[in-house]
Amino acid sequence: MSSHESDPPASSALWHGTTIVTVRKNGIVAVGGDGQVSIGQTIVKGNAKKVRRLAGGGVIGGFAGATADAFTLFERLEAKLEQYPGQLMRAAVELAKDWRTDRYLRRLEAMMIVADPKVSLVLTGTGDVLEPENGVMGIGSGGNYALAAARALIDTDMDAEAIVRRSLAIAAEICVYTNDKVVVETMTT
Repeated sequence: MSSHESDPPASSALWHGTTIVTVRKNGIVAVGGDGQVSIGQTIVKGNAKKVRRLAGGGVIGGFAGATADAFTLFERLEAKLEQYPGQLMRAAVELAKDWRTDRYLRRLEAMMIVADPKVSLVLTGTGDVLEPENGVMGIGSGGNYALAAARALIDTDMDAEAIVRRSLAIAAEICVYTNDKVVVETMTT
């Protein structure tokens, strides 16, 4: 077997390196992510900020995947939000169209969760703009663990931010590509 046959497909790189989770509950939306940056099996940074505010603070975004690619997508989304102020869904759909059709953007390996007071969305390089069921979604290497934890906690007395923090802690206990250095941003819906 040659070495390239054992390498994971390029698309699986999207799933290694971070965990992002979002929860909408009782008038609050929270988006959180861990801070681990890995290259292969090596941790190169533990406190990266993969969740940030966009559009003058009116949108929260978090990314999983290649950092440079994610920053490119954040910049493109910011431009779309300037073009369509207060219309996250429209801006996301326009970004997804570009992402899918533009030769340069198609090569970007990242996923994003974005949220504003009205909607939470997952954006993928295949042109998907997905609205999470019940306002809960996770992406990245530990995304499924965080998603399962958040779904289990959504009917408890915990608020959105506490659910995000606990879900990320659970993901960090399971996923080797996720750590416990988290950043959580919240906004009122």
